[in-house]
Amino acid sequence: MTETPRTGTLSLAEVEAVARAAHAGQTDKAGRPYAEHLRAVAEGVRARGGDAEQIAAAWLHDAVEDDALSEQWLTDAALTRRTKDIVRAVTKRGGEPPEEYARRILGTPGALLVKEADLAHNADPARLAVLDEATRARLTEKYARMRALLGLA
Repeated sequence: MTETPRTGTLSLAEVEAVARAAHAGQTDKAGRPYAEHLRAVAEGVRARGGDAEQIAAAWLHDAVEDDALSEQWLTDAALTRRTKDIVRAVTKRGGEPPEEYARRILGTPGALLVKEADLAHNADPARLAVLDEATRARLTEKYARMRALLGLA
């Protein structure tokens, strides 16, 4: 696997640096640095056989959704079209029904693997264990429903 899918695109190290900088100071629901989640999703994609474009998308998977980076940044970024398509596919839109979100992921080549790694880390029992019972139960149900909609159950 090459670090750069195509000449003229950001390397995976550069994408990681951009993602870490964009999410600097952010924490997850458990109070952990958000970059830990990004790293775990990128490693999950790698471990599942994902390619460099999918790994790049994993580093950026929450950037637009969390307003860490703008849609315009993504449009202009030195990334492959496929990486951008995957990031857009896994970016939830306000008020969007879960079924629509799942259809977009399933209809975008390479996106399912990124979402699978994201859900796996989000649903990690060790990660959920530090949350209060109500939040843990709500998130467990939410992640299970999305896995089912994506055919991952």
